[in-house]
Amino acid sequence: MSAVFGRRSRLLGALVGALVLAAPAQADTVNVSVDEARIMKMPERVATIIIGNPLIADATLQSGGVLVLTGKGFGSTNMLALDRAGKVVMDTQIQVIGPGSRDLVVVYRGVERESYSCAPECERRLTLGDSAPYFGSILSQSGSRTGGAPGGAPPAAR
Repeated sequence: MSAVFGRRSRLLGALVGALVLAAPAQADTVNVSVDEARIMKMPERVATIIIGNPLIADATLQSGGVLVLTGKGFGSTNMLALDRAGKVVMDTQIQVIGPGSRDLVVVYRGVERESYSCAPECERRLTLGDSAPYFGSILSQSGSRTGGAPGGAPPAAR
């Protein structure tokens, strides 16, 4: 009877050892500010990048193993890097934090929120978390300006 349990325990030990060896490399949490990009060097064998929640972060793999990571919304998500065979070679946490700029001024009017960049004069700033009318107004102006530029996209329909 002990021979059966001994064999099972050796098989279980071998299985656990194989799983540990097959686990992807774990890295520390990568921090990036919302609306900012960060450059990362990826292992050579990386062929595919997967972002758990694309509303929080976006990633673009460039030639030479260069990854451009962009913070899109506040929060935390994960990023998986796969090789050509589909094996996970990296599993990393991505933490997107608020803007760290010294020139950011936030004005609250009751429940309404507006953001400004003040360096040296204050100008309206499109910032995630601002009240909808303020945010929409700036976004509309920005879209109209982009649409008017040579080669720019046409302004969005209202």
